[in-house]
Amino acid sequence: METKNTKNILLSCAVILILSCVCLGLIVVSGIGVSLLWPINFRQGNVFTPEPSRTFQAPSAPTTPDERQTEIPESLSDEIETIVMEIETQVSQIRGLQVQESVPRILMTEEELEDIVVNEFFAEYSDEDARQDGLVLSLLGLIPTGFDLKNLYHELYSEQVSGFYDSETQEIYILKGISFGGSQKLTYAHEYTHVLQDQVFDLDEGLNYNEEACEVDSERCAAIQALIEGDASLTEVLWFQTYATRSDYLDIMQSFETLESPVLDAAPPFIQEDLYFPYEQGFTFVEYLYDQGGFDAVDAAYTNPPLSTEQILHPERYPWDQPQTVTLPDLSSVLGRTWSLFDQNIMGELYTYFILGLSYDEAYRLPEDQAKSAAEGWGGDAYAIYLNEDTDEVIFLLDMVWDTAADADQFATAFTNYAGARWSYVGQTIANQPTWQGGEGTVILLHEDERTLWVIAPTDELAEIILLELQ
Repeated sequence: METKNTKNILLSCAVILILSCVCLGLIVVSGIGVSLLWPINFRQGNVFTPEPSRTFQAPSAPTTPDERQTEIPESLSDEIETIVMEIETQVSQIRGLQVQESVPRILMTEEELEDIVVNEFFAEYSDEDARQDGLVLSLLGLIPTGFDLKNLYHELYSEQVSGFYDSETQEIYILKGISFGGSQKLTYAHEYTHVLQDQVFDLDEGLNYNEEACEVDSERCAAIQALIEGDASLTEVLWFQTYATRSDYLDIMQSFETLESPVLDAAPPFIQEDLYFPYEQGFTFVEYLYDQGGFDAVDAAYTNPPLSTEQILHPERYPWDQPQTVTLPDLSSVLGRTWSLFDQNIMGELYTYFILGLSYDEAYRLPEDQAKSAAEGWGGDAYAIYLNEDTDEVIFLLDMVWDTAADADQFATAFTNYAGARWSYVGQTIANQPTWQGGEGTVILLHEDERTLWVIAPTDELAEIILLELQ
């Protein structure tokens, strides 16, 4: 395929796609993403037809899914109905998948869409949840201490929302009063691909891409999300190359030039990169499969899904380079009654890079090449986070195995540089391991052969207890 032209088109529309797809559904990302970065219990869904630079307005009272289903839907105009039906047929032909059941299209007002995003999808995410998540993300250097995480979520999930596909109700919601120009057509092609994926491959049960499974292994779900979004991104680009008119092209370029995304642009760097990952890297991954064997090769990936962000970042390693399993014991009883296990999951290559290279404070960041090279030899990991709700203290530990001892050496060197920029080195003071001190407490890195163990604890005593338990 025409790689250069394809990628240019995708990059031109990347911001539109992210702002359109980021908001709804089960959004699962790598590392700490499921329980910390995107902790709201969303249904599978995607927003589409974004409008540039729309100011958020306070929503009205919440509307439940059942209430939405009982309302009498307003029909699309004949003109838009013709356009979307044509796009659906074209996308189905390009992708080689057939819809098994028609999906109703429901018109909604701007206020109704905002109401769903701000109220319905944040109903179970409290201020305390956001505050505790902020404690952990700031401990890892990804956001500043005291950062208003919930407000960022609200603004991000409200910025330029104009519709979405809800696989729970099997309906597509479209903003009233819009005309389908090139950018709307392009994004509808992307979203209709999600309908085909869901109906043919059963993303929830067939791929085990659901909240419960992703709470256990968020790294696997990050890889699946990249497959899903990369597939839809490639399909929409092929649709554009095949069916878009000159008028469509000019409309897309105009939308891109006038699009404003102040909330996304001001978000911490790792959040921005995390949002782009399934579209940009997912596209590269799926394009690699497509070049190997067309959409048959892409379809095969749904029956043998990628298991890690490593495989997405390095498509040539799929499917043979599978992550190693690392397990951690529950240390709650060892740490004491005030400590409880807050979160346990997999960090993955992607978030390892984020921590080393995308700290909120530029002074902590390693050069991009060094951070990526240090994370590239990732073989598997397990992390655990313990929270003391009485004191707001946090314990973090990350047990990693690397592909080779040389890869572990490279990470240890990079981490030492990172730690030296962020904390004060105090020597090998605990269990003869490199130790640093900072506002977060005591930091230790254990390095043995292909293994590294990173510990952050509020006191030397707790750090040594953890190290002795895990050595």
